[in-house]
Amino acid sequence: MSITQHPSDETLAAFAAGNLDAGRTVVVGAHTEMCARCQIWVRRLLNAGGVLLTDVAPASMAADALNRALKRIEAEQPHRLRSSDSPFEFGIDRTLPVISRFNHQDGWKWMGPGIRWRPLAAPSADAARVFLLKAAAGTNMPNHTHTGTELTLVLQGAFAHAGGRYGPGDLDEADDTIEHTPVVEAGEECICLVAMDGKLQLLGAFGRLMQPFVRL
Repeated sequence: MSITQHPSDETLAAFAAGNLDAGRTVVVGAHTEMCARCQIWVRRLLNAGGVLLTDVAPASMAADALNRALKRIEAEQPHRLRSSDSPFEFGIDRTLPVISRFNHQDGWKWMGPGIRWRPLAAPSADAARVFLLKAAAGTNMPNHTHTGTELTLVLQGAFAHAGGRYGPGDLDEADDTIEHTPVVEAGEECICLVAMDGKLQLLGAFGRLMQPFVRL
């Protein structure tokens, strides 16, 4: 796997610092699990943060702080995916542990000709929406922009737009300044993991016709 498209430095720094919401964390975390380059960057950022902490003056803690922390840890039950819940039941044989933080919901929903999506339930209400997106080989995705941000991680297949080509492991980062028309490569359907806040805005006459049916 040759990964050439990565999160921005700002996004990786926010991920390493724990400042991304749960939705974007799961997508950047999944990319990092697949990408040796970003693993190195995150490790360096964490090491740098550790060095900075050595210069911070110690702060006093409540006498029962440790006991309260241990009780919270014991109270949290990790979600375990059942085989029927697996996001990779459609044939991808790679396991991405970070996705297990999200409950699998419902089946594939129609979005447009050749395009289906499948929601994942975020573990917190303030997270960006997370879903799987599947498009048939050769599909021209609608020209669109966003009112917020969109992180798209390719799990299978590939697509391209004016910003470049995105294959397995590549991450496409877009916001309200980006307008693009992804085209799925021929030969294999494309499956992506997406985190999105704000709304998807379809452009052009066809996009305006489809907009009422798109419930992302």
